[in-house]
Amino acid sequence: MELIESPGAFSAALDRWRAQGLRVGLVPTMGALHHGHRSLIAAAAAECDAVAVTVFVNPLQFGDAADLQGYPRTLPEDLAVAAAAGARAVFAPAVLAMYPDHPAPVPTTVHVAGVSDRLEGASRPGHFDGVATVVAKLLALAGRCRAYFGEKDFQQLAVVRQLARDLSFPAEIVACPTVREADGLALSSRNARLSPSGRQAATCLHRALDAGRRAVAAGERHVDVVEQVMAAVVGAEPGARLDYAAAVDPASLQRPAAVTGELRLLVAAVVDGVRLIDNLAAPAPGAALAADPVTGRASSTARRAAEVSGAAEVSGAAVPSAANPTTSRGALI
Repeated sequence: MELIESPGAFSAALDRWRAQGLRVGLVPTMGALHHGHRSLIAAAAAECDAVAVTVFVNPLQFGDAADLQGYPRTLPEDLAVAAAAGARAVFAPAVLAMYPDHPAPVPTTVHVAGVSDRLEGASRPGHFDGVATVVAKLLALAGRCRAYFGEKDFQQLAVVRQLARDLSFPAEIVACPTVREADGLALSSRNARLSPSGRQAATCLHRALDAGRRAVAAGERHVDVVEQVMAAVVGAEPGARLDYAAAVDPASLQRPAAVTGELRLLVAAVVDGVRLIDNLAAPAPGAALAADPVTGRASSTARRAAEVSGAAEVSGAAVPSAANPTTSRGALI
């Protein structure tokens, strides 16, 4: 496996792969790779001929300097994970290679209106502009490819999809489902910063989502009631401070007037000073599964929600069974 640090060399390498007739896969990450990232890379390797992983802690998407400083940086370990999962190259540029004027503000940034303006966008002003800008740079460098993103950061996925469509990047955005620990906690690089008690408290995010999902499945049609159910679960956890609990349309991320089809439930909370997010699909009984806006097929998470008969449930958290092993997926953040 090749380590590439120059943007020009990265772009040239992927051009060479395509010239050899290879189908290129791209997995953008900020490093600190865990089992979710490993499975995401493996999925790309299974569907593509050559996979490039990017490892770049993007300063533009951090509003808090302390959060940026404390973000884990584990490149040697990341290289081993990427190689074992099937990557052919890792692109790990320095900040100045991506933003030559850093720490001065970047003159040109990308803003994706609409899907980036609420929820995480409201709580973290400028965050999605940073995400959109770095993803635009990575897609421009990578060229034609299949780019893999995790559904764990669902709003980010929506931003990336809109960005790729609007700016006509020759990339197919591939959404991959979230992986969870047996107690429901979604894998995240941020989890490493939790104390043992914080780690336990963090399970309230998935418990809240599952409570909302069960309310929808039981026939609840009032969006505000679904949100109140989720908020109450987080509110009952002394170690967590709720930011938001939202039930939205999975395509527009807008709050619908009533539950008539599939909802996407999203929750954000601070535990041990660490901001955590999670989400879950919640199809209403008898509703058609939400379609992926790119492929037109039912979304991967919606399909998985309709296939829960192959998974056991422990305290409301889906865990692997022999018939339906859970696959791990990573994310850009």
